[in-house]
Amino acid sequence: MAEALKTAIDKLKAGDWDGAHAVVQDDPSADAAWIHAHLHRIEGDLANAAYWYRRAGRPVATSGLDEEREAIARELG
Repeated sequence: MAEALKTAIDKLKAGDWDGAHAVVQDDPSADAAWIHAHLHRIEGDLANAAYWYRRAGRPVATSGLDEEREAIARELG
């Protein structure tokens, strides 16, 4: 599963928001929820992002988008 989530991050880094979203959409894991939250934060849907942060068991991010994306990538390994 971690490989799929790494793929989502790679797609996001390449500018493929829809592709990244498709990867995490049906994944019930907390890591996928964190990426999902990040994606909705990017699009400016902060209420939806907050929902996904809760699903991930994480506080709403206050760092920059690039910083958060790198933090996600680091945690995924």
